[in-house]
Amino acid sequence: MSANPTAIQTRRKAPAVIGKLVLRVFLIVQTLIVVYPLLWNILASFKSNAEVMESPWSLPSVLNFDNYVRAFTTAKIGDYMINSVLVVVMSMALLLLTAVPTAYVLGRMKFRGRSFLTNFYMAGLFIGGVYIIVPLFIMMNDMNMLDNRFWLSAVYATGSLPFSVFLLTGFMKSIPHDYEEAAMIDGCGYFGTLFRIITPMARPGIITLIVFSFFDFWNEYVLAMTFITSDAKKTIPIGLSNLMSIQQYATDWGSLFAGLVIVLVPTIVVYALLQKKLTQGMMLGGVKG
Repeated sequence: MSANPTAIQTRRKAPAVIGKLVLRVFLIVQTLIVVYPLLWNILASFKSNAEVMESPWSLPSVLNFDNYVRAFTTAKIGDYMINSVLVVVMSMALLLLTAVPTAYVLGRMKFRGRSFLTNFYMAGLFIGGVYIIVPLFIMMNDMNMLDNRFWLSAVYATGSLPFSVFLLTGFMKSIPHDYEEAAMIDGCGYFGTLFRIITPMARPGIITLIVFSFFDFWNEYVLAMTFITSDAKKTIPIGLSNLMSIQQYATDWGSLFAGLVIVLVPTIVVYALLQKKLTQGMMLGGVKG
């Protein structure tokens, strides 16, 4: 007697269904683990100090917006955020101005020494900024570059250059040479071809680089703490660290949590706006690189 084909097919699908169910449960649990502290932080930022101490897990009885006012005024979160925005913008500009042309040359041009230069840049992936922070500090101190937001941005851009070149080179190589040859025939030089043809076609890779670099620059603490000394030029991570130290003794937990929320908002907004582009860029980079 032959077995029922429907029953056989059902038994074959059962492991796949169970596997998908287990995966979904795992993802749901992981999402709760990540989202719950964020939601708790947002709710705590609207509580008074008494509510935070007496009932940390309950909802706020009244939305206390004074915590955000004190975070901007007393804790100077607004000044720290302006400094971080300036540093991030300058770092991104310097990085793109150097990484895009470098990746174009290494990815699309053939010349003697290209392999050496490529390996030279790739070697920089294994050198972290923390490892060279002492000689870098001595050099910047001798050249009067300390406590300067522009030179801090230059350090950020230089440290991210190897990874940026590695990421963009894969996108540059994937673009067909026919577009480049057509641009050359129409009279475009190397710079015209780069900025009019290659750069727009490598946009997914550039957006991916922008998102990764933004998170890196916005959250960087060690280099900023080392090279910035005056309080008026400190960035968000340093200011937030100072805020945590001060508010623990002042017992102003509400403004501390409000400061944390203020710091998180730009990263959440950037990721929400560019999440699709980031996913597409990573997929294209994985396939083409």
